[in-house]
Amino acid sequence: MPDTTHPNPGNLGNLPPETHSFVGRRAELALLQAVLDPDAGPAARLVSVVGVGGVGKTRLALRAAAAVRDAYPDGVWLTELSPLHTPGLVDLAVMETLRLADRSTRPVIDVITEWAHGKRLLLVLDSCEHLLADCAKAAAALLSRVPGLRILVTSRERLALPGEEVLHLEPLPVDGGPGGSAPAGDAVTLFAERAADAGRPLGDDDVAGRALAAAVCRRLDGIPLALELAAARLADLTLDQLHARLGERLPSLPDFPSPLDLLTSAPGERPPRHRTLRTAIGWSHELCAPLERLLWARLSVFTGGFCAETAQQVCAGGPLAPERIAGLLARLVAQSIVLPDPVISARYRMLDTVREYGTDWLHALGEEHAVRRRHREHYARLAHQGCAEWNTGRQVAWCERVLSEHANFRAAVESALSEPDRAAAVEMAGHVGFLWRHCGYLREAQACLDQALAADPPPGHGRTLALWSRGAVAILQGDQEAAANWAVRCADAARAQGSPVGMVAAVYVRGGQLALTSRLAEAIDVLAAAPQLPIQDDAFGAAQLQVRLALSLAHVLRGEYERGREVADEVRTASRKQGEYWCGAFADYLIAQADLAHGDTAAAVNGARTSIAGHALLHNTVGAAMSLDLLAAAIVTTGDAHRAARLLGIGTRLWELTGRAQMDSPDLIATRRTCELRVRERLGDDAYETGYRAGLAMSYDEGIAYATSRPGRQ
Repeated sequence: MPDTTHPNPGNLGNLPPETHSFVGRRAELALLQAVLDPDAGPAARLVSVVGVGGVGKTRLALRAAAAVRDAYPDGVWLTELSPLHTPGLVDLAVMETLRLADRSTRPVIDVITEWAHGKRLLLVLDSCEHLLADCAKAAAALLSRVPGLRILVTSRERLALPGEEVLHLEPLPVDGGPGGSAPAGDAVTLFAERAADAGRPLGDDDVAGRALAAAVCRRLDGIPLALELAAARLADLTLDQLHARLGERLPSLPDFPSPLDLLTSAPGERPPRHRTLRTAIGWSHELCAPLERLLWARLSVFTGGFCAETAQQVCAGGPLAPERIAGLLARLVAQSIVLPDPVISARYRMLDTVREYGTDWLHALGEEHAVRRRHREHYARLAHQGCAEWNTGRQVAWCERVLSEHANFRAAVESALSEPDRAAAVEMAGHVGFLWRHCGYLREAQACLDQALAADPPPGHGRTLALWSRGAVAILQGDQEAAANWAVRCADAARAQGSPVGMVAAVYVRGGQLALTSRLAEAIDVLAAAPQLPIQDDAFGAAQLQVRLALSLAHVLRGEYERGREVADEVRTASRKQGEYWCGAFADYLIAQADLAHGDTAAAVNGARTSIAGHALLHNTVGAAMSLDLLAAAIVTTGDAHRAARLLGIGTRLWELTGRAQMDSPDLIATRRTCELRVRERLGDDAYETGYRAGLAMSYDEGIAYATSRPGRQ
């Protein structure tokens, strides 16, 4: 019988929930669990599950990873590499998986290893075959520097690293035992389950039906993906018809190189299995209606998933009328060509092999360039709209959209930067860079902005926004020398454009750079001199608010709490009027700082909690960590040192995610240290460590919930 239990989702990590029952693979699963579990004996540091496309590598790896989750107190983390197309991004993808919001310019591998030092975690690198060299390099570096790390790989080819343990995954067995004495094999069990899902159940006493199902499974070599695609067809065909159709000869693709034709299998893997999978996918394609095939091909341009609305905007055209897309998409879902996203509702994805087949046909149809251009233009419009509405009540929704569409934005930016139109490229880089800067993708913002600005784009709104975004990124990364240079270039661009609000944005970069290099008097002079223009709803409107935030921070750092509070209160009022949270949450933090300095502890506690909740809405780890330190300092003042100790542990967990505790600010470090000493003095070392470690053990979501709850709701 298949195992239909679901893994416990309560532990640290990001494993997706299982959406289908897990059939067979008991021996392979037991082997993987044994070699991955460090508590069960000597564990392999690097394990690779290798096999032909569609054989079930990912399902097996995720199942095994979920089974050993309790052995990894710092989490089991899945990095999906199929959305990556550009070499050199594997390290960055791992950092994003671990939710590290590092704001420095250090090598990514250094950030990861520093955070992982002393931790025990399992990293799953899924679909490595197209980035094999990069994956091998990253795995070797991480394993050599993080003793508590294990890595589980899925790939069509091994990484070929010393000490790598390889599991060659074979297709599911069709027959259960010699002479037919044993029950049907796992391939038939899987096929029967999926047939039931399609409305064609096979009874245990249906001998003829079971025999025919076994014949179908043999013809498909027991490859799980091929079986699932075939079973989905039973919604329209009888089992007899299905068996007959599988025997028909399929037309071949035009003669051009195809990723599916060039799949690299595990050593010793038989090439016919590639042809079997290719035939099964091609057969499913042949059974699709013509418009379903066309939509399948056009959907292949998406990276990392899509929603129905976006599919309509990118894929409609010619014979595909916009109003037909939703129905055709539903048909592809029913046939298992398109899959529902297991985490995000109303969102869809395609398996790599299925998407590759669609890409082949898109090329064969001569539409590849046109559809990819529509994809690029759609995401350029989306980024422009996101920036236009960022400083409004739609800010949180835009942050969620940027996170879910990150892979598509990356692909669209890469496409734009490869085109000769420099103005369009810098416009898109400016908009996407701004959004990435505010949603935690600082390094990718830096990379795309540097590439766009290196081409010396013409003056205009896009260039000014790109320069401001680049300077703002440098400030958050702690590269203050670079920030000063970008401030000058941004001011020059805004002046040439004749943009007063662009000049204000340049002031933010310059004033923020001065404040963070302890030149507080100069910072206040520069920031206070910025004209207070009517606040816009767009990206430059956000810059207008951030100028005032920087001014408030400079006053607070100088101990001028009353003036700092006045300016922060102006920002909070404006933020609420705009309906935005990013600046408002920082304003709440600064006001709470002033309240604590003036002895209004209750106001400081409430303000810090409000700030944490606001930062959490936008996944702003740094802002939440700053406010947690402040909340701990306020809570200990109320006499609740036990809660303060736990809050300090939660804060440490969040600062670890940023890669730089207290942003290396001497003032913030000193404040945190003073609070810690005060809590230790109240509790004693043992009680402090107990509370601190309890907070440190909390996940991000648990920590935020604890911090924003009232005492007694723990």
